Amino acid sequence: MANRMQKEQIQEFTTKITLSNRTGLTVVTYEILFAYLADAKSVLKVENWEDYKKAIRQSQKCIDELIKTLDFTYQLSSELYQIYMYGKELLGKALYKRKEAELTECENLMKMLYDAFVKVAETDHSAPLMRNTEQIYAGYTYGRHDVNVNSSNMNASRGFFV
Repeated sequence: MANRMQKEQIQEFTTKITLSNRTGLTVVTYEILFAYLADAKSVLKVENWEDYKKAIRQSQKCIDELIKTLDFTYQLSSELYQIYMYGKELLGKALYKRKEAELTECENLMKMLYDAFVKVAETDHSAPLMRNTEQIYAGYTYGRHDVNVNSSNMNASRGFFV
């Protein structure tokens, strides 16, 4: 069976997304991309071609999301666009060649950009994009090694009223 994204990993990404500002959301998108690339590598080893194709397609969708966030009023966006398109090209080659080399090259390329975005995100103190979300608290409350995550619905007027 593939090392496909687990429920806990999805929940972790969901939590990060709800707490992220614009730059943080880009960082989370990279992290999701890396999870799908890891899935692709693991299913490639066991020659599970259907799951391999799904993981590659999901990786390409992550890069598409990164492209959608570009603001072309800045020259840097044009350069990032070219890098993202090259990453998608590598994934396309990986899909038909069924070789890990292209996956690794794409991952290394995106890792360099990810590292840069992490540094930028550390300096971005803007408000989260999602408002009116539950407060998330994590801590060691019941066991030595277990982290319990609790959400608090202090504001009962979340969402829409009909």
